Amino acid sequence: AEKPSLRRFYPNFLTLDFVPFENLQATAEYWVPESHAAAGRVTLTNKSAAARQIQVEACAVLIPLEGQPIVPTQQQLVNILAGQTGGIAPVLFMTGGPAHGDGVYPSLSLNLELGPGAARQIVFAEAALDTVAASFELARRAAARPWDAERARIELLNASQILDIRTGDLDWDAALAFSQTAALGLFFDSESLPHPSFVTSRRSEHGFSRKGDGADYPPSWSGQTPLDAYYLSSVLQGAPQTAKNLILNFLFTQDEDGEVDGKPGAAGQRGRALAAPLLASLTWKYYQSSGDEAFLAEVFPKLLKFFWSWFSSAHDRNRDGVPEWDNILQSGFDDNPLFDVWHPWSQGLEISLAHSPSLEAMLYREAKSIEKIARKLGKPEEETVLVAAQAEILAASLQSAWNPNQSFYSYRDRDTKKVSEGKIIARRRGNGALRPKAEFETGVRLLVEIQTKNPAAARPQVEISEFFSKSKGEAETIEGSQFQWRAGGLVAATRKLFTRVGRVGVTGLDEKDRIVVKLVDTSGEDLTLALPLWAQAAGEQQANALIGRNMMTAERFDRPFGLPSLPVSPAPEADSVSMGVSLPWNLLIGEGLLAYGFRAEAARLTARLMNAVIQNLKQNRSFYQRYHAESGAGIGERNSLQGLAPVGLFMQALGVTILSPRKVRLEGKNLFPWAVTIKYKGLTVARGFEQTVVSFPNGESVIVKEETPCVAEMES
Repeated sequence: AEKPSLRRFYPNFLTLDFVPFENLQATAEYWVPESHAAAGRVTLTNKSAAARQIQVEACAVLIPLEGQPIVPTQQQLVNILAGQTGGIAPVLFMTGGPAHGDGVYPSLSLNLELGPGAARQIVFAEAALDTVAASFELARRAAARPWDAERARIELLNASQILDIRTGDLDWDAALAFSQTAALGLFFDSESLPHPSFVTSRRSEHGFSRKGDGADYPPSWSGQTPLDAYYLSSVLQGAPQTAKNLILNFLFTQDEDGEVDGKPGAAGQRGRALAAPLLASLTWKYYQSSGDEAFLAEVFPKLLKFFWSWFSSAHDRNRDGVPEWDNILQSGFDDNPLFDVWHPWSQGLEISLAHSPSLEAMLYREAKSIEKIARKLGKPEEETVLVAAQAEILAASLQSAWNPNQSFYSYRDRDTKKVSEGKIIARRRGNGALRPKAEFETGVRLLVEIQTKNPAAARPQVEISEFFSKSKGEAETIEGSQFQWRAGGLVAATRKLFTRVGRVGVTGLDEKDRIVVKLVDTSGEDLTLALPLWAQAAGEQQANALIGRNMMTAERFDRPFGLPSLPVSPAPEADSVSMGVSLPWNLLIGEGLLAYGFRAEAARLTARLMNAVIQNLKQNRSFYQRYHAESGAGIGERNSLQGLAPVGLFMQALGVTILSPRKVRLEGKNLFPWAVTIKYKGLTVARGFEQTVVSFPNGESVIVKEETPCVAEMES
């Protein structure tokens, strides 16, 4: 008679109200009390003046590949439904002494008589352990738990971790609330880490490990990266403790050389690559919202050691003070067409051969965050003087990466420090020698591509010489082991730099295979190259030009649903990558816009990202790993952390930072089209267009009309 409405939703609890028949009010509650059980409670209230006969039926369906479908059976003289599949025995139990139903599906059935105004509750539970008996006991215990007390506990916990944000748009309110709830649902306790860890996507097909130890988990369950942790902490604005715990999880993996693992997982997984340098930045951000100075003192020595680990010879290969990424997975942009090997339109250059502005910007901001932490702790200047000097080296490198013609930053060769554009100098089929006769003003790095359709092709040997005669000039031999597989063949880059190429000899090719020798191309552009904005490493004029000519230009990055990964697609089939909007990277660039005073542009970016999220929630009932910049369509994994609504960016663009229930930082003005009210632990912030009213838990209130940054704090 009336469709269901969602009344409560938490990570493991839902409440729905509906009216199945006229004057019969129903409330259905669904609860997951633990990993192996799910329970429900239905409350029926007869709102009519006459007695009513109501039949309630709980059905179960199981179609196992091996095992036994759900069948009616008994356990301890109680009617239940049970089955067998995959080594577990699912059992459905219901209170009230149900009979086995006689419908199409196996069911438990109750016939109820409800007098005028009478109400009745029925509880059911499903559990799945190794045996029917064990599952029955767990289901019965789950049904017998004190629902009202448990729900009250869940509500209190939720209120302490969630910002209740009310805008003038119900879709925004729902997306912001759903995102915070979904983010909390990504956490798991871990025996391998000191604090709960998280996965980046959680769906019904996830979680089961055939090996039993999680070693076969998909990438979304194989650990947490610093960029994921940064974005998750931004979504969970009401739970700053999560950021602290995630930082401690990373530092738990630190070795004696200061290196921190880049992807520690709840099941003991390790990424086996150095973590992206975001930990000091995340620590300082956590401190700004918590004031936890003891935590700063605890982690400062570890953060300092981690910072310097990036400048060892393992990561700064030519010892110029500017490190390189070790592999593409560290960088947070796995599909970068300059470096990835999974797409036929990608170059496949080894990422350690290039200087990346994204890494330099992260390290620069790490250095500045370490300096801020040291000043807050009153550390002597000699502890950070080298950090400050290193920051200047990074700033100089970023300055040399600035392209004034494009008002953008560029990748550069690791050793020449220059941008190079791809140019083919030789090609042929099969084995033999090529005579390019190519000369260059400065040394260049060469890329050797082997194009083959044979998936079992042997890895060739390629010799490149300055002169046609092997006895003259410099030469380099690329062994078969140096080639890496890529879509359509193999690829390798020279370690030497050449000012001329007189001969290229190749052996080990099939006669149908083709070899192509060309200059490495580092001229490609992507969104990560704008990260100096976030690091505040760009000068004011550079920032204004970068934002005006790139971030806010439709022909470049300014698209209807956010900033895409690439301004120009390298191939038609690359559309889902080039136009993919990554919310974690959009968050970083959005914070960069705010850092340089572009608040209106940050608010507009937030609105575009929210439109993409809302469109997919409405159409597909799901968040997505990325969103298409032009159409807003979801791309990649469903219900992914990377696709949750940008709660943190919204709060920053709004100019509201909740430091505690007693203290709020305000700046700027509300540039969104409606007044916004935020509630948190008894605190209420009503942000209008002309003024902001802050009401504290003790009843005090303050009205703020100024746009200059200020802190409103409860007096008593």
